[in-house]
Amino acid sequence: MRAVSLTRGQLEVADLPTPRPGAGQLLVEVRRCGICGSDLHCRLHADQLADTLELCGYPRYLRSEQSVVLGHEIFGEVVDQGPWSTTSIKPGTPVVSVPLVRRGRQVDGVGLSAHAPGGYAEYVVVQEALTLPVPNGLPADVAALTEPMAVAWHAVNRGEVSRKDVAVVLGCGPVGLAVVSVLKARGVGTVTAVDYSAGRRSLARKCGADVVIDPAVESPWEGALDGHGFMNTMPDEYNAGIDAIEGLTRLPVPWWTAWRALEAVGATRPHRPVVFECVGVPGMIDGILAAAPLHSRVVVVGVCMGPDSFRPALAVNKELDLRFVVGYTPLEFRNTLHALADGTLNASHLVTGRVGLAGVAAAFTTLADPGVHAKILVDPSIEADGIQVR
Repeated sequence: MRAVSLTRGQLEVADLPTPRPGAGQLLVEVRRCGICGSDLHCRLHADQLADTLELCGYPRYLRSEQSVVLGHEIFGEVVDQGPWSTTSIKPGTPVVSVPLVRRGRQVDGVGLSAHAPGGYAEYVVVQEALTLPVPNGLPADVAALTEPMAVAWHAVNRGEVSRKDVAVVLGCGPVGLAVVSVLKARGVGTVTAVDYSAGRRSLARKCGADVVIDPAVESPWEGALDGHGFMNTMPDEYNAGIDAIEGLTRLPVPWWTAWRALEAVGATRPHRPVVFECVGVPGMIDGILAAAPLHSRVVVVGVCMGPDSFRPALAVNKELDLRFVVGYTPLEFRNTLHALADGTLNASHLVTGRVGLAGVAAAFTTLADPGVHAKILVDPSIEADGIQVR
């Protein structure tokens, strides 16, 4: 089969043996595979990522000297079943899959390990238990977005965002745009999207962002967040506390009794925005801690590849909630697929181009410019080496 192999930062089309599905696995003919930011990072920072994953207990992440077929955002058609499969997903079924495969008790990330070749190829092996039929005739371009949209679905879940919350999305690359789309699909009333790129700000509008900000011109923390009752300084909070006690002392019960009653119904809970950091460069976290309102919940979705530092005293004194996220649960993956299929989640704006296997290297170069494309999909049936703009 034809596939794109990464070795020492170089992407080349190669003829490789077609993989064979093992026990409980399926062979899938790839129809689409998204190019993920993680893939771009792997090309340049594979060894750093491998060192990090080894500390997390996984020593089989790809290394720069290995030849690896990338690609984990996969949509395709089942063509064969391995031994001891349940046969519940028949050949010819269009599917998406959580990109993990297991042999014995060893689990590997599809497209992120030399032990699990990925979807920049004509065929890929997936785990049957983690594979889902695509419902409602969902178009291939949209079905291929299931995996990255599930990442956003999980991030929003981790942010515990309610419809009444104000959400701020910093960075409108594919991950940030996916987060914007999920927030609006969940009915969040006010979503502010922030990016330096005019093209990505335009895509954020199409994804449903209510406020779009160029941080070179306007601070995302001023103006857009006014009128929501957020506290920006410690004296603001101290004054509010004193004002509250002075008001409660006028009641015919002790102020602490009244306070407990208000606390029981959530009236004393501080107003705060939920901030999604979707950039992943050094300094972003510290900048958010310094500028965000008191009590903000910060969800870190972007992956910073190098060492970073921030001032814990900022988070302590402002009582900020800092959360890091990765991946999704199998149920979140399924929920995302069905939300795409029933139209409650609209992600079609994210796809800006398609490319064949021969054009993957050029697509990686193009994606280094944030103003040109958001999500480029690999379609192995395309013979040309250029990018088809969608």
